[in-house]
Amino acid sequence: MTGPAIRPKAPRAGGEIDAFCTKCKMDLNHRIVAMVGDDVKRVKCLTCDGEHNYRKPMAERERARAQKEMKRAIHAPKDGSGPSTSSRSSASKVNPKVAWEKSIAGQPPTAFRAYSVKATFAQGELIRHTKFGDGVIARIIDPLKVEVLFEDGPKTMAQGMVDA
Repeated sequence: MTGPAIRPKAPRAGGEIDAFCTKCKMDLNHRIVAMVGDDVKRVKCLTCDGEHNYRKPMAERERARAQKEMKRAIHAPKDGSGPSTSSRSSASKVNPKVAWEKSIAGQPPTAFRAYSVKATFAQGELIRHTKFGDGVIARIIDPLKVEVLFEDGPKTMAQGMVDA
């Protein structure tokens, strides 16, 4: 028989919370100094005694950023149109190596298609380049150009070159 679900205690003034210390530049334990409603607003570092506005721990911010990036990648239009076709791709806004690792993680060698300037590609397609290695099509720039995310960063590559 299982008991009731254990819920973390709601933060309250005078309580403790993990936060990013702006003075120590680390995630540390802090005392809650001020709250507005249910939101923590001001904290005091228990290590350096510095008081500052509450900032979520770095790990929590990175996790939220990764989830947001994954949602953006899942809901991005496959034809390259829409808001994801800004001058810089969404894949280049996060650490390129992390985005690359997430894209190719667990993929069998047969999932990769050999790169050729004559071929045309779709967003999210996995490719294998003779010089740059394994990559993923981050976005379609135009009918003749794609941005490919490789381990060492994004590269603009040709596609659909029938005379090549």
